[in-house]
Amino acid sequence: MTSFRNLHQPTNRTINIDQQEYLFFGGTAYLGLLVNEDYQNLVFEGIKKYGLNNGTSRSNNVQLGIYDEAEKHLSSRFGYEDAALFSSGYLAAQATVKSLTSRGKVYYAPDSHPALWIADKPSTLAEDFQEWLVKVVDEINSSADTDFVIIANAIDNLRPELYDFTYLSLIDSSKNIILILDDSHGLAVVTKNDIAANVSALSGCGNIQIVMVASLAKGLGTDAGLVLGSKEIISSVKKSPIFMGASPSSPASIYALTKSQVIYEEAYGRLQENIRYFESLQNTKLMLSSVQGFPVFTSTDSNLYRYLYKNNILISSFPYPLPASPLLNRIVISALHSRADILKLSEVLHSYVQ
Repeated sequence: MTSFRNLHQPTNRTINIDQQEYLFFGGTAYLGLLVNEDYQNLVFEGIKKYGLNNGTSRSNNVQLGIYDEAEKHLSSRFGYEDAALFSSGYLAAQATVKSLTSRGKVYYAPDSHPALWIADKPSTLAEDFQEWLVKVVDEINSSADTDFVIIANAIDNLRPELYDFTYLSLIDSSKNIILILDDSHGLAVVTKNDIAANVSALSGCGNIQIVMVASLAKGLGTDAGLVLGSKEIISSVKKSPIFMGASPSSPASIYALTKSQVIYEEAYGRLQENIRYFESLQNTKLMLSSVQGFPVFTSTDSNLYRYLYKNNILISSFPYPLPASPLLNRIVISALHSRADILKLSEVLHSYVQ
């Protein structure tokens, strides 16, 4: 079987190797911005304006203005008071948890991303998310403590599952809660210009502060990390050694991010249209797991990858959640795919289950 571990081409809608063309339905470039020519041209504009990289840290007395400009743009775009940019989602998450977990007793949700861990894999009150919600609310309400930090993924991109945090509204109003959510895969992908997590019921809870962390390298095509929160929270995060000492993302890529709203909206529209088209063609016999509006469809059928590969379709496939676990097959629809691509995928999937 051909190895795809040493490519020298972008992970576009097709991958060409050994004189074979494969339709690629994998990865995390959901909106396809990595090969979008209009988006690339914005990056080239940014290079001409700012150079290839930032020549100072964010703590230096000489600063490029694009970072502050982008943080104001992103906080306004996603409805938060303030924002902090990092060079990766991992650093954004680490700076956040290391800055905020000293503020109260910490509770981790099941399957939290390693970027959110303070050290080793944290313990959790339950392995099932709904059971965990009930237990964490009960523990907090019965505790003599008043300050707590809850850490969770906003979406599980592998199963997939979109988490609903409404139950946290039952936490007693005398308890002060910081809720840190990792929305790397859902931000601006599931809902246009919005977070994926269902936290609307918490908006009236004055005792719950929501802090969102995310990689922008998934949907938004930018090698950067983002933290969204109140001005006080972001001020604290920006005092962390990670923010002060680490080099920021390329200013050209941040420039493109701030100037690409029209490009984003067009790509978002194509992505959602492609998701709906694929869903309309699905064969219920295959039993793919999915979340509405999210472009990932998964199966634990161990033979599916090989069958698709033989039909020149390439998907992501790896053991999950442990190295000894069965293969998890991850089919990803993107804004790059044509209707013909999606029809071909569906026809091959139909032939597999017949």
